[in-house]
Amino acid sequence: MISLAGRDIVHAWGKFVFTGLGLGLLLGVTLVMAGVYRGMVDDGKALLDNSGADLWVVQRDTLGPYAEPSSIPDDTERALRTMAGVAEAANVTYLTMQVRQGGRDVRAMVVGIVPGEAWGSPGWPPALVAGRRVTRGHYEAMADIATGFQLGDTIQIRRNDYTVVGLTRRMVSSSGDPMVFIPLKDAQEAQFLKDNDAIVQNRARTATNPAFNRPGVPGLLTSINASQTSSSTVNAVLVRLRPGANPDEVAESVRRWKRLTVYTRAEMEEILVGKLIATSAKQIGMFLAILAAVSAAIVAFIIYTLTMDKIREIAVLKLIGTRNRTIAWMILQQALALGLIGFAVGKITATFAAPLFPKYVLLMPQDSLAGLAIVLVICALASVIAIRMALRVDPAEAIGG
Repeated sequence: MISLAGRDIVHAWGKFVFTGLGLGLLLGVTLVMAGVYRGMVDDGKALLDNSGADLWVVQRDTLGPYAEPSSIPDDTERALRTMAGVAEAANVTYLTMQVRQGGRDVRAMVVGIVPGEAWGSPGWPPALVAGRRVTRGHYEAMADIATGFQLGDTIQIRRNDYTVVGLTRRMVSSSGDPMVFIPLKDAQEAQFLKDNDAIVQNRARTATNPAFNRPGVPGLLTSINASQTSSSTVNAVLVRLRPGANPDEVAESVRRWKRLTVYTRAEMEEILVGKLIATSAKQIGMFLAILAAVSAAIVAFIIYTLTMDKIREIAVLKLIGTRNRTIAWMILQQALALGLIGFAVGKITATFAAPLFPKYVLLMPQDSLAGLAIVLVICALASVIAIRMALRVDPAEAIGG
């Protein structure tokens, strides 16, 4: 019966090929969507790994710098360095925005770091693929290669221009946006300070306030105006612990004495994967379920149509004594062959399409194996309708009865 099923496929090769292509495109989309979810999870974990931190200290009652806005004084870092179990602490800022380069805008996460820190310091990229690190206090940047920036490019962040001096790889935010690293003071200005017009208006209001503009207190108004043109706020302090230090114990100590919210690596991963990505995961899951239902309907329809086209041949097989089990196996083989063709097309489509997506798509072998198993199960179930119809065929139809 294998040869009979094969001959039947060859006889209706047009339907099989086009149906296999259509099914393959659906499966390709399915594999890519699974890869998008895997990529989102991998981006989140890469963000935490590349940060080089064991603890994230953020504004009280917030979910941290990646999920919610957070503002804490930048002198918090100095206090944290003195606490037991703390090896290093570093101020950082994060701001997702459009970075202009030439005539195009690139969505990126701008990260503020302290220039001149040693490699491996919290917040710094672990390595560069080209160029050098930021050493000056202003107007230098390191960018991920996903931005498309090149060494020596001039990029604009807010009203300032920066020269790209270094390139990184796989430095992305939890949403997959590439990172651009600039000096901390510049990043604080970009995120927290007002523009020139707002500063001028604020100074005019301050000058008319007698509480600040006192003739008997020289320098008071100047000091107040100076404070309005500088920022002492950061989004978070990243903390690296000494070997052997217990993250939970250090975190509890910070919460108790500094009145701040502290997250360990496990807690931060739960926020990124369990909260930020959870909604996207549900949407992708619903989309995959719809694609599975559509695929099953396509396979059921084409197998049913092919079975209807050979009702007379099935009647002849019954007339010569062919068992129902053999006929059912023949139809099942055709359904499984259609599934294998579709899976092969889908796997090839996903492999070549994944690099074209703007977000990172991670195709895992286990997802492909699971997809193959699901496809074969769907095809087997979809063939049931055609098998039931074939088994009801009266042998008399072979002789026109």
